[in-house]
Amino acid sequence: MPPPEEPVNPEEPVSSAPPASRQQPGSKRSEKSRPSIFWVLAVLVIPLASLLARFKITDAEKLPRHGAYIISPNHYSEIDPVMMGMVVWKLGRLPRFLAKESVFRVPVVGWFLRKSGQVPVARGGSGRGSAPLDDAQKIIEDGKVVVIYPEGSLTRDPDMWPMRGKTGAARMALEHDIPVIPMAHWGTQQVMARYAKKVSFFPRKTIQVKVGDPVDLSAFRGRSLDQSTLTEATDVIMNAITALLADLRGEKAPEARWDPSAHNQKETGRFDG
Repeated sequence: MPPPEEPVNPEEPVSSAPPASRQQPGSKRSEKSRPSIFWVLAVLVIPLASLLARFKITDAEKLPRHGAYIISPNHYSEIDPVMMGMVVWKLGRLPRFLAKESVFRVPVVGWFLRKSGQVPVARGGSGRGSAPLDDAQKIIEDGKVVVIYPEGSLTRDPDMWPMRGKTGAARMALEHDIPVIPMAHWGTQQVMARYAKKVSFFPRKTIQVKVGDPVDLSAFRGRSLDQSTLTEATDVIMNAITALLADLRGEKAPEARWDPSAHNQKETGRFDG
C-alpha cells in the first residue's frame, strides 16, 4: 500500500528536482514510503489543510531526501507547524518538531504527537532544561530530521520579521556536526493570524516557501561552545532565514533584529502588538 498523498497541484513545488515519490530505480526509498503513524496523520490532516492553502515551494531540491539535519524556519502563526509539516512531508521527509508540552496533554492529539516522535518542550519553570534537545539528539542519531524554530516562539516583531533567535539549533548542529537547513515561508498569517483563535477557510490561500542552502557554520567548528560562540552561530542561522524571507516578501528586512527584552516583552506566551 503506497503512502497517502496530498492532491497534486502543478504549481507546487517550484523545483527542477524530481519529487521524492518519483525517484529513479535503484535510489533509496523516501522516508515517508515506509508505513508509519505519519500515514494516518497524512490521511487526517492533508485533505483539510489542502482546502486551506496551496504551496509554492522554491528550491525544493535543496532539502536533502536522506540523512540527519535540522530544519530551521521562521515562526509567526500558531498554524505554522501544520503547514511546514505538510511541506516537509511533500518533500519526502517525516517532520518531527519540538512542540509545547501542553499540547501533549490534549486527548488523542497528544497520543498522535507521542507516537510520531514529536518532542515536548516545557516553556518555563522546573520542567525546562536540556531534555528536549536530548530527545531531538536521539532523532538525529537515527538519521532523521528535526524541525527547530530558533525564535522559540512566535515573533514579536510588529511586521513579522524574524526576531532574536535562541541557541538550541546552533548548539545541536555544532555539537553533532550536522547541517542546518534554513527555510522561510510567507502566507500562513492569512490562514491564521498571529494569536488568532479562528482559521480562515475561504478563499483558499497561497503559502510561499523557500528552502535555503545549509548554513555555513564552519567558522565555529572547533571553538568552545560558550554563550558567545552559540550567539554568533545563531545570528548566522537567523540571517539565513531572514534573507530567504526577504526574497519571498520582496522587501528589505530591518537592519536590527527585534529583541523582545529591549521592548519589555515576554519571551513566550501571547502579547499585545
